[in-house]
Amino acid sequence: MAFFRVGIFGFGGGPASITLVHKEVVKHYKWMNEEEFSDVLALGNAMPGPIATKMAGYIGYRVGGLTGLFNAIAATIVPTVAAMILLLATLNAYRDVAWVNGMSQAVIPVVAVMLGVLTWDFIKKSSSALGWLITLFLVGASLLFLEWLNVHPAILIAVILAYALLFGHKGKKGKAGRKHRGDPQ
Repeated sequence: MAFFRVGIFGFGGGPASITLVHKEVVKHYKWMNEEEFSDVLALGNAMPGPIATKMAGYIGYRVGGLTGLFNAIAATIVPTVAAMILLLATLNAYRDVAWVNGMSQAVIPVVAVMLGVLTWDFIKKSSSALGWLITLFLVGASLLFLEWLNVHPAILIAVILAYALLFGHKGKKGKAGRKHRGDPQ
């Protein structure tokens, strides 16, 4: 049902679906926490293909194995395909009617707000982990690279992930690191 709702209400494509997936997976069913969801989102954005189906496939597999994988993907795709056929047939039949144009334009601000709320949640989470200075730097650098220098998002995400893997934990001892080394806690 979680991915069926995402598939049927995910107006605006992948970016709008991300907010709905987050609401279902993290808030409603609690299959993941915020950090796990952020990791899945980052990796999903770095890979080719539609984000909603990639996330549905992974989360479905994690929750229900192969059956969960196929159910989540089908629940994401089938409503979208059915709605697409129905809506496009209707829009094509009534494309010159004013209310049809108004309806399709009215969805845009709602999707923008949903994306803004999700963005703000990610910024707050990042600032609590990295601090506001680094978070604002990364937001600004991302905006620069994505919008003005036209760097593909997958490249930016891959570079940040590689940096974090190579240099992110250098010199830091977490509780788990001390515990495994036999150091006193």
